[in-house]
Amino acid sequence: MGYTRRCRLPRSLAALFFGIGLLASVLAAQTTSIPLSPAEKAIVPQLQSLRGVPDAQRGERTTEIALQIRALPAGPNKVRLAVGLAGLSTEGDFGKDTLQAVATTLATSLSETPIPDTDGKPARPYIELAKLARYEHVTTQLQAAQLSEAQALLAEQEADIQKIDFTLTDISGKQWTLKDLHGKVVLVNFWATWCPPCRKEMPDLETLYNHFEKQGFVVLAISDEDPAKVTPFISDHKVTYPVLLDPGRKVTDNFHVDGIPKSFVFDRDGKFVTLSIDMRTEGQFRQMLAQAGLHD
Repeated sequence: MGYTRRCRLPRSLAALFFGIGLLASVLAAQTTSIPLSPAEKAIVPQLQSLRGVPDAQRGERTTEIALQIRALPAGPNKVRLAVGLAGLSTEGDFGKDTLQAVATTLATSLSETPIPDTDGKPARPYIELAKLARYEHVTTQLQAAQLSEAQALLAEQEADIQKIDFTLTDISGKQWTLKDLHGKVVLVNFWATWCPPCRKEMPDLETLYNHFEKQGFVVLAISDEDPAKVTPFISDHKVTYPVLLDPGRKVTDNFHVDGIPKSFVFDRDGKFVTLSIDMRTEGQFRQMLAQAGLHD
C-alpha cells in the first residue's frame, strides 16, 4: 500500500507518499493502486499544506480534515489519507480532541476496509493506530486482530529498548556510552538535517538542555547522515548538546526507529521510562522529563 509517516527516508518515489507532503509523489503512488476520486484528491493539497498552518490553528484544521476523510466512501485510499493525517497530527501539541478525531477517523476507515497483513506482520495502518493509542493516549473501539498484534509488537519493542546500550562518537570526536551515563537523565533524540519537524523541535531541546544540564540532564542527538552535512548544520543552528553519528543506522535500528524525529527518555537508574513518536514542544518534553524525575 506504500504507507509512510512523519519524516521517513525517501528510499523510493512511492515511499514519499505523505512523508514529506509532495503532491507529485502522491499521484505517482497511485499508478500502482486505485486512482483518487475527486473528493479524495481534494484532501491531498490540504495535507500537503498542513505544516504551513500556524500552530494555534493547526489543531482545528487537522480536526476538519479528519472529519472530511471520515465522510469519504470506504476504500483503500480513505485508509491512506487517514494514515497520512495521523502522521501529521503528532508533530507538536494540537490537543487531545484533535488526536482523538484523527484516531477515530483511522479506526473507522480500517473497520470499513481492513488491510491485509504484511508478511505475517501487522500492516502499517494498524501500527499507527496502536501508536496513537499507546503513546498519545487516545481511545479506539476497533476490534481487529492486527491491532492487537500491533499493540503486542510495540510492547516487545519497548522491552528491547529497555536492554539497549550503545557507544557512538559525536561530531567533535568524543565517544558516548549510554550505560556510562548512570546517574543522569538521558534523552536520546533521532533526527536529520532534512527533516522539518526535527529542525522545529531543536530550539526547545537546546533550551531544556541549557536549563537542566546542571541537574544532570544529557541530550544525545543521533543522526545517520554524513558528518559533512551534520557538522555545519549544528554550527549554523548553534546547537550545544552532543550530536552523535550512527553510520549504518545500527543504533537507530536497535531503537526500532522507523520515522523521525523520535525521542527516548532514560531515568537516573538507566531505566527507559517514556518515548515520543514525533516532534515535541518544550512543554511536552518537560512532561516526558518529569516521568524520569526531572523537574524545575
